[in-house]
Amino acid sequence: MTTHQVTSEVGRLRTVLLHRPGPELSRLTPRNSADLLFDGLPWVGRAQEEHDGFAAALRERGVEVLYLTDLLVEALEVPAARAAVVDSAVAPSVVGPLLADVLRRWLSDLPSAELAQVLSAGITHDELPAHGADGVVARLATDGEFVVRPLPNLLFTRDSSVWVDDHVAVTSPSMLARARERTFTAAIYEHSPRFAGTPLLYGGSPEEAWFEGGDVLVLAPGVVAVGTGQRTTPAGVEAFALRVFEQGLASTVLAVPIAQERATMHLDTICTMVDRDAVVMFPAVADTLDACTVTSDGEGGLQVSTPVPFLEAAAAAMGLDRLRVIDTGLDPVTAEREQWDDGNNTLALAPGLVVAYERNVVTNHALERAGIEVVRIAGSELGSGRGGPRCMSCPVLRDPLPV
Repeated sequence: MTTHQVTSEVGRLRTVLLHRPGPELSRLTPRNSADLLFDGLPWVGRAQEEHDGFAAALRERGVEVLYLTDLLVEALEVPAARAAVVDSAVAPSVVGPLLADVLRRWLSDLPSAELAQVLSAGITHDELPAHGADGVVARLATDGEFVVRPLPNLLFTRDSSVWVDDHVAVTSPSMLARARERTFTAAIYEHSPRFAGTPLLYGGSPEEAWFEGGDVLVLAPGVVAVGTGQRTTPAGVEAFALRVFEQGLASTVLAVPIAQERATMHLDTICTMVDRDAVVMFPAVADTLDACTVTSDGEGGLQVSTPVPFLEAAAAAMGLDRLRVIDTGLDPVTAEREQWDDGNNTLALAPGLVVAYERNVVTNHALERAGIEVVRIAGSELGSGRGGPRCMSCPVLRDPLPV
């Protein structure tokens, strides 16, 4: 089994999981884009070119790139994985009992590569096989209506799984548009040969509290910050903290309340690490973001502090005198624009080396003035789903930071 481990945000990145956008993006229309969590209709070909450029930039710096679809196709060769993924797409409570039977038989017989594509891109009623069920659901369907909705947010692999040390958490998405993603990542981590034997920290079942990877920052070995707001609930933070403490993966979890707004949906939309002692933050929250320090009480319960400033709590947990904040020097209007365009959502390749969208000109220059090397990538089409380089990547192997 290949070793996978992530103990910080900035250790040298060795292996990363990406999803190259595919036909699922072409399913977005003005009528459904908001429900599918996109603020625009991306030009699919250009989005793929931009993503290829992102992957190439990573490879040029020695990063192994794994693709979610390739791993899913491997996993779907395992009957248990195939059954779980198909079942999640054809729940009778959604598609009706008659159509569920038809869909299950049809999908179960597809070759693995075709099945992966169909379940990613979604299925409309008029695309069903000719022997489709003639029930109420089928009879009342309108032209172009989806019987299985597409998954355009697969692009953002950070959210559906997150590594803490050598364990992986298959997360529990809060939004209906992303709920089925957990079955893809669960199938990969449980059945793909690459990840055989990986211990699961979070199961990804529908009964789990809402918890998404974009809210998780592995600040240092044993120190994890988790945002709670639009996508991760306090119950999700609590469940996660209990499990990392039980497994000995962390000594401190910081619970960080963030605004429940589209522009600040995850902690990593307002703050990411760019060096082992430095972060870039949305200026509007730098002085107001708080955190509760959560530790184990030694008896299976938790000790939770009163809120203190996030930067103060993080520095103390990391054993630092202070945590540097890169001063972007942005005026309020520019700061809001570059926050919307994921200016604070950087992916660290090593201490002091990050990937960022080229469009955030002012933020990138500020990072460079502070001694951070910036690898710029195009993202005009990729950004329509409100996610930057960190959102689009799930690190599965980073070098430990030197002591």
